[in-house]
Amino acid sequence: MAKENAKKAGRIAVIDRDLCKPKKCQLACRQACPIVRGGEECIAYVTDADGKQRLAVDEGLCIGCGICVKRCPFGALSVVNLPSELKESAVHRFGPNEFALYRLPFPSTKEIVGIVGPNGVGKTTALRILSGEIKPNFGNFGESADAASSDMFRGTELQAYMESLADKKLKTSIKPQRVDQIPIIFKGNITKLLKTADERKIANEMIKDFGLEEIMDREVSKLSGGELQRVAIVACLARDADIYYLDEPTSFLDVFQRLRIAKLIRKYCEGRSVMIVDHDLATLDFLADRVHIFYGVPGVYGIVSKPYGVRVGINTFLDGYIKEDNVRFRDEAISFLNERTIGRQVSQKVVVSFSGVKKKFGGKPGFKLDVKDGSLHEKEVLAVLGANALGKTTFAKILAGELKADAGDVSAEVRVSYKPQYIQTDFAGSVQELLRKSASLTDTFKAEIARPLGLERLFEKNVSDLSGGEIQRVAIAICLAKDADLYLLDEPSAFLDVEQRLATAKLINRIAEASERAALVIDHDLLFLSRVGHRGMVFTGEPAVRGEVERVDELKDALNRFLAQVGVTFRKDPQTGRPRANKFGSQLDREQKEANNYFM
Repeated sequence: MAKENAKKAGRIAVIDRDLCKPKKCQLACRQACPIVRGGEECIAYVTDADGKQRLAVDEGLCIGCGICVKRCPFGALSVVNLPSELKESAVHRFGPNEFALYRLPFPSTKEIVGIVGPNGVGKTTALRILSGEIKPNFGNFGESADAASSDMFRGTELQAYMESLADKKLKTSIKPQRVDQIPIIFKGNITKLLKTADERKIANEMIKDFGLEEIMDREVSKLSGGELQRVAIVACLARDADIYYLDEPTSFLDVFQRLRIAKLIRKYCEGRSVMIVDHDLATLDFLADRVHIFYGVPGVYGIVSKPYGVRVGINTFLDGYIKEDNVRFRDEAISFLNERTIGRQVSQKVVVSFSGVKKKFGGKPGFKLDVKDGSLHEKEVLAVLGANALGKTTFAKILAGELKADAGDVSAEVRVSYKPQYIQTDFAGSVQELLRKSASLTDTFKAEIARPLGLERLFEKNVSDLSGGEIQRVAIAICLAKDADLYLLDEPSAFLDVEQRLATAKLINRIAEASERAALVIDHDLLFLSRVGHRGMVFTGEPAVRGEVERVDELKDALNRFLAQVGVTFRKDPQTGRPRANKFGSQLDREQKEANNYFM
């Protein structure tokens, strides 16, 4: 009966099993529920398929009052009213009181389809369904479902696709999201890994194009994040498939690599279908032909929009309103028209200055870093751009006092708070305990830092159970909560979705301005950097050989100089003001290059 009630319900209830601790709270949710107090079992223990007792919410009986959500001391409950226009059932639900996905994006013949949306709303789940890894259950947990004959897809492009997938007439290849997990499941070197994937007999050509020639004998367990990403993309595209699914292919890559790989994806997938999930809007804009928007409540449910042209789709996502569903999924639209930091005035008071900073590693030739004169001022955020392995992190560590320069001067000893590029912790405890240990867990901290970063729902989670994006937000919060003169944040956008990146940019700027401090931010997301920085610092040179910085520029000049190296032009979208990548070789691209205007 509970299952039938769930199908008819206009709302969805989700219990986070990691946070639910009924023995500690004496079932506060059940005690407060007005339906339970009226004599019906809206919240009660049930026996699952494994014979275990678990707490459950009957979505058909639930009236959506939200009292149980407020009374839960651990934030384990979510009760959400679904949009009234959503008439269909879920395509897939992982179980009773678990995440539900409504609708699916659909591949397009010989096109690149992009997917954009926040973390936790089912993007990876959709790719796993479409690639055949997950068989959709249409909300009937524990029961078999025939996706090919489902009425849900009848008369749509998905019907033929799901029929071909079920009949094994369609070959798919998927690049997983978590490339850092590859060394756990595969032991051996790159040559061995790619040998099993080279169904199209093009791996040798791809190895050269993707810059893997020098590391083919290296063990997979010894690869960096960027190297693992490129290997994973090659392994995916080398398979002979009708459609390729690429889940976050730009993570760990610098801007040069992102845009180069975008071109290579087009080259090696010509005449084939591609679907890509990514949070880098600039790269997605540059690469995709059309996009689907995923929206909903992270960890609770996700809904897939109709396909849009890439410009309209990304602008609709930033606006936060799906006209066809009559749903506003964000309280405020995201606009770059009045909030860009380019050209904003900052204090003339210098927080730290540096001159002739040099650092050398290894023997001959080794690596050499040479940073000329520069400074950071009060209320300023300095955006740092450049390819991987040019010394950006090394320079940050010199400023933080973790490394000593071989030559040159850093003007004064200042209090520095540093968030490193790679976050590692063996802390055994909850997020709340870590924050209490590392920062002052005051009401001010909760309101001004934790809430904008969406950390309150994570307080009771164990640090060891956090995802990459969750631990990133915790690390950013700890960095910004410290009383420092200079905040150094190395790749803070990694693992964050678009909204989290823009919220982080806004937070860094607000703290720098309100506290009259300075911040230095290293990142590869150009949209994020254009939103966070006042001035820019461009690292040039030869990766792993030498890194150089000539000067600190106004941010627009720095972006223009950097993009000239990359060979990609950006224009300003008239509707939102966001930077948009021009298609390579388009009329706008040619005109801006002739005028040496790479960033408008």
